[in-house]
Amino acid sequence: MSINEKFSAIRKGLLEFLVLKVIAADKVYAADILAQLSGTEFATQEGTLYPLLSKMRREELVDYEWKESEAGPPRKYYKLTAKGAEQLRETSEYWQQISSTVKALGAKT
Repeated sequence: MSINEKFSAIRKGLLEFLVLKVIAADKVYAADILAQLSGTEFATQEGTLYPLLSKMRREELVDYEWKESEAGPPRKYYKLTAKGAEQLRETSEYWQQISSTVKALGAKT
């Protein structure tokens, strides 16, 4: 079993958190999200990202606006909603707690 297979559940669980972080930085087009994730352990494909963005929109975590594109048809640019910003804040705090616990456990005193 490869390391990617072994930790796929963890990676899948963290993907929404990371997408929220990317969108929080600036309004982004889906291809921008894919590009930012591509150089990381969380690289994903359109077939994973678009359903996740749709789910996040139904949950009112993100919204989008259409913008004209010089390179073709209008594009959806995603942005966080107030609910999405709150979810990101809560998840970030929880991540800090988990990270501290992982670092503390097994530490030599």
